[in-house]
Amino acid sequence: MTDSSPDGPRSAPDREPARELLAAARVDTLARIAALTREFDGIVEANALVAIDDEHDPEGSSTAFERAHVAALLAQSREHLTELDRAVERLDRGEYGRCAGCGEPIPAARLEVRPAATTCVRCAAAAPR
Repeated sequence: MTDSSPDGPRSAPDREPARELLAAARVDTLARIAALTREFDGIVEANALVAIDDEHDPEGSSTAFERAHVAALLAQSREHLTELDRAVERLDRGEYGRCAGCGEPIPAARLEVRPAATTCVRCAAAAPR
């Protein structure tokens, strides 16, 4: 997105690099979701073949942790996909690159690193976690 202004994409020609960045991030996220889904399904399938009693089996707790860990990563990736889709909607409406907190432009460098960002660094740092 180096062709856009330092304050983020605002004009129609500035939107194309942002659209390409969002599309690439979406492809990466979909690939991550597919890989995590395969991994999760493999864990579930492997555990279905064995009667695991998480409480008494020494391997049970690590299997449960692994399943929960992959499930959390999968949920996080799905949420990121939703954020990317919302960013595309903002781009279509001409609102992409504006901070939802203060209304100022989000710097292009931030959007390059976090294409779905809705806030500038100042507002993000001030937000409660």
